[in-house]
Amino acid sequence: MIRRPYVAGSFYPASRATLQRLVDRLYGQAAPVSTRHARPMRETPPRGILVPHAGLEWSGAVAAAGWRALADLSVLTGATSDATVVILGTNHSARLEGVGVWPGDAWRTPLGDVAIDRGVAKAIAALGSPYELNEGVHLREHSIEVQLPLLQAAAPGVRIVPLAVSAGTGEAAVDAGVRLGQLITELDRPARRVLLAISTDLAHYPRHPDCVRVTADLLPTILDLDPVDVAATERELRGAGIPELACGMCGIEPTVLGLAALRAMRAVTAAALASATSADAGGPPDRTVGYLSVVFG
Repeated sequence: MIRRPYVAGSFYPASRATLQRLVDRLYGQAAPVSTRHARPMRETPPRGILVPHAGLEWSGAVAAAGWRALADLSVLTGATSDATVVILGTNHSARLEGVGVWPGDAWRTPLGDVAIDRGVAKAIAALGSPYELNEGVHLREHSIEVQLPLLQAAAPGVRIVPLAVSAGTGEAAVDAGVRLGQLITELDRPARRVLLAISTDLAHYPRHPDCVRVTADLLPTILDLDPVDVAATERELRGAGIPELACGMCGIEPTVLGLAALRAMRAVTAAALASATSADAGGPPDRTVGYLSVVFG
């Protein structure tokens, strides 16, 4: 069972050659790892990233900073590395109450196929509610698909486990994240890394200055790996009367679950790598979306 591209030709080019050129350009534009907004990173390899998922022309340079951080730190590359990335995707439109685990084989992009780690996928589904095998919720969702050309360029051959997340932001979601993180910790080995990626954009659709403010308000809670605080801050921002703000983080549910998982994976440090808004990529400044990439260690 191969999941075929759904947003090729809209969120990124459908032509292999054109897509490869775009990905190469985005990695050239990606900001180097920065310590400006960092908690001190320890010597051990990172455990995960948070990256945006808009069209690659819009958010791709910010996302590339996150994927490149993993590759630069030799987590996903190297002859002895057999890595799997569990990707927590935002569920934008499918009917789902829980976490849908992709039950099939590879995901295809114009750059080729990305293999699924079937063993890790089955282990996650075996955790029970809210985790369930669910093919349909992934078929028309872009938040994981748009990451894959960047992952393929950063670390060819790395396997993935796609999870569509609609598990809420409360205690049950935190508990589900803790159980996922504990499982990943059990499966993670120096020669067989299992890592986590959270796919989320930030503010929708305020003016550029307000978009920057939303990122600044949410960033400390993300760097503190605090799922409860990030959910509370996002709710407060939605109720703060910011003009045209529909949400502070479209992927608040995978972020809450993911931060809880990272804590259970014993991640204690974080660094913001890059941030931008759609206006920075040439979009209108009066209707913007926020982008952020963070690495966790």
